[in-house]
Order: sequence, then structure tokens, then C-alpha cells
Amino acid sequence: MSRKSGSRSSSKRSKKSGGGSNVFDMFTQRQVAEFKEGFQLMDRDKDGIIGKTDLRATFDEIGRIATDAELDGMLADAPAPINFTMLLNMFAERQTGEADDDDVVAKAFVAFADEQGLIDCDVFRHALMTWGDKFSSQEADDALDQMDVDDNGKIDVNSIIQMLTAGGSDDAAAGEEDAA
Repeated sequence: MSRKSGSRSSSKRSKKSGGGSNVFDMFTQRQVAEFKEGFQLMDRDKDGIIGKTDLRATFDEIGRIATDAELDGMLADAPAPINFTMLLNMFAERQTGEADDDDVVAKAFVAFADEQGLIDCDVFRHALMTWGDKFSSQEADDALDQMDVDDNGKIDVNSIIQMLTAGGSDDAAAGEEDAA
């Protein structure tokens, strides 16, 4: 009756996830839906696990060549095969401070960059309008207006990282280049 149409989304979330305290309780229903959408986009073979071939295909789609070592390193971040629940756990760990938020931001943008540290403006605009919290055409244009786009339609990844993080470091953007 009126109980079914109640506004308590957390009870729906608990029933769906088996109840109790778990990773699903750390996110809103909207966030879980966005993560699920992202997971489904990356799970190319639709086997419920994000593996090396899934990651490679995802990188290929955004126009970035990923080495086997990079893909292996990403998969090694997970203590078990990356199913949807494991992906949520990984996001939750980062949200609880187990990883540097600025580092996560930097790595997200570096994923779009080519070997020269440049992001193709058109590919990035398409990504903004296609995945996650989808931007409208105007919102994508407004975001890109805040970035320095060169005459070739490329954006320097380090300039974005510096703009969005607390100072942004070249080391964070370069990934594994931790100079001693």
C-alpha cells in the first residue's frame, strides 16, 4: 500500500544488498546507479568481471594505449577479481581516506591523456556527455572553456590537475614517476 511508495530509499538499498552494514550503504542510490553504469560500460565481455581485456578495450575507446604493465597494475589494486561489489569496495576505500583524493583526480585525468600528456578535447567532451553524471552540450562547453585548449584541440593534463587539485604535482600526473 502506501508503504511501497515510501520515500525511504535506504530500506530499498538494504533489501537489495542483503541488509546490514555494507558497501552499498556508503553511497546514494544515484551513485550506485552511476557506478553500475560505468561498470557495465567497462565489462566488455559481459561476464560480470572487469579483466585485462575489458580494461584494454575501455582504454582503446578513449584513444589511449595502455601497456600490459599498466593494466596489470590497475588489476593488482584489487585484492580479488573486480566484480561490481569489488569495484564499489575500491571506491569506498578511496572515499574513506585510504588513498589521496588528489591522486585519484590526477589518475582519472591521466587516463584520458596520450603519451605526451595531452587530452584530445573532442574525446574528452564526448566522455563528459556520455558517461557518469552526463553533461549537457552547454555544460561540456562550459567545462572546456575553463581549460587551456591549444590550436590542435589538445589540453595539457598537468594544467587540469593543477587547476583541480591542491597544487597538483607532475609526479602524480606521471603516475609511477616518483623521483627520490
